[in-house]
Amino acid sequence: MLGAFLLWTIAVCSIDVQPIGPQGSKVGFATINDFVHRCTGVHLSLYAATDWLSLIPLGIVMGFGLLGLMQWIKRKHILKVDFNILVLGGFYLVVMAAFFCFEVLAVNYRPILIDGQLEASYPSSTTMLVMCVMPTSILQFNNRIKKPLARRCVIFASVAFLIFMVLGRLISGVHWLTDIIGGALLSTALVELYYSINGNFS
Repeated sequence: MLGAFLLWTIAVCSIDVQPIGPQGSKVGFATINDFVHRCTGVHLSLYAATDWLSLIPLGIVMGFGLLGLMQWIKRKHILKVDFNILVLGGFYLVVMAAFFCFEVLAVNYRPILIDGQLEASYPSSTTMLVMCVMPTSILQFNNRIKKPLARRCVIFASVAFLIFMVLGRLISGVHWLTDIIGGALLSTALVELYYSINGNFS
């Protein structure tokens, strides 16, 4: 999946690159991106909603961080913190590093100006956030919520939230289709890495 993301990124930088973005900014896969953007239009209310709702996965990150800190304090040694929480913390750091990397190395820019400014849009950071935090959280919820009904409800809500956020981000018109696909590919690669490490040592 990481290889697929790298190949996709190269393709976005080199195939059908045209200045279809605001202020003449160039975008790869311009024909399909422009077509999808014209179909969805721009819905700033949905953009604002998904922006605010992104606080939920951020809250989950803080919650697991607090859990790890409490275990560290209680058990008086960081290596006595649950291994899957330590791995989760490392995973969050990798996600943050990827986010800041693509903020600096802008592949392309949003289809619309935000507060009159061009903003980097590849890969979709909200898609990355949701698709990294929710699947890894589901693994934690599955292990930590003991009541079957509560566990199923939380997992169902997590999946529904993930789908809504990704589709909402695309339909809002603040990202190109290729941004969403790039975010999904990178997130899947990182989550598979997390699942592999957690499964091998759990």
